[in-house]
Amino acid sequence: MNKVTIYGLTFEQLTAWLEERGHRKFRASQVWEALYVKRITDFAEMTEVNPECIQLLADHFVIQTLTEHVKQESKDGTVKFLFRLQDGNLIETVLMRHKFGLSVCVTTQVGCNIGCSFCASGLLKKSRDLSGGEVVEQIMKVQLYLDAAGQGERVSHIVVMGIGEPFDNFTNMVNFIQVVKDQKGLAIAARHITVSTSGLADKIKEFADTDLRVNLAISLHAPNNEIRSRIMKINRAIPIEQLMEAIDYYLERTNRRITLEYIMLKDINDQREHALELAELIGERRSLANVNLIPYNPVDEHSQYQRPERETIRAFYDTLKKQNVSVSVRLEHGTDIDAACGQLRSKQIKKDQDPVTVG
Repeated sequence: MNKVTIYGLTFEQLTAWLEERGHRKFRASQVWEALYVKRITDFAEMTEVNPECIQLLADHFVIQTLTEHVKQESKDGTVKFLFRLQDGNLIETVLMRHKFGLSVCVTTQVGCNIGCSFCASGLLKKSRDLSGGEVVEQIMKVQLYLDAAGQGERVSHIVVMGIGEPFDNFTNMVNFIQVVKDQKGLAIAARHITVSTSGLADKIKEFADTDLRVNLAISLHAPNNEIRSRIMKINRAIPIEQLMEAIDYYLERTNRRITLEYIMLKDINDQREHALELAELIGERRSLANVNLIPYNPVDEHSQYQRPERETIRAFYDTLKKQNVSVSVRLEHGTDIDAACGQLRSKQIKKDQDPVTVG
């Protein structure tokens, strides 16, 4: 059986694991520093850790389990990685360059069962959850890529918005956050971490109770149940009223701003009446909610959807502004590569499955 990556242990879990096997707490600190500060990828290179502890770790864990399968680099500096897992499955991770720092979008599941009809991630159904360690390792792979470039750059922001529904892999997602925000290691500030959900109401409430103090984004994408149920299968089980009740719980419990993600689909959810209905839905939550408008990235398999014209997006934006709704338009990255989430993975799997014709 494959050994699991040690990246899956929080500092507290690593400390307890070593203490149960007769090692003192400072050993955990040495190992943690080697992993996340020195970014050592071979137990044998942990020279400050005694040989007995190194052997114990090597007997039970590995450090790296992901291998780079494809890498696409955009002219805007965006880098999309397609990683192969130990079991052969493929996942996507994306590095994006912003004025405020370097952000990495991570994947939490192999495939997705949420069934959003516009999304490339859902083209291939979920086969399994990623472990917390496999999610952490995506950050480490990107950081090692940056280290190799020799420019002294570091990952400063994380968005949990890649393939899969993070709240459908809740425990591993929470463990991942605890690892990457640990001040003795990667030390990524909680305010620089954003988790996105399609709207699992019960998990939104549970997330509010974790006190992780990271940011929450809700994939809303429609102002009413009729449109949302048409484009997002999850709305049939968890309608907007139930979702908004969970959002209210989150806002009351945390007093933290949320982002309402709104993908703009031509002639479906992009008209002035939709903007007015969205403003009414947000209502008194205006002070703690920001709408992020996302121009649709076309996907071959979802040819029924198109991106609205720039003027339509501007009119929608202006309508929300006039209703005193905080609103922004997402800056696009990697438009010259497979920009849509899940698109590179889907294309690669199809390519691998196509029969080879010998001329």
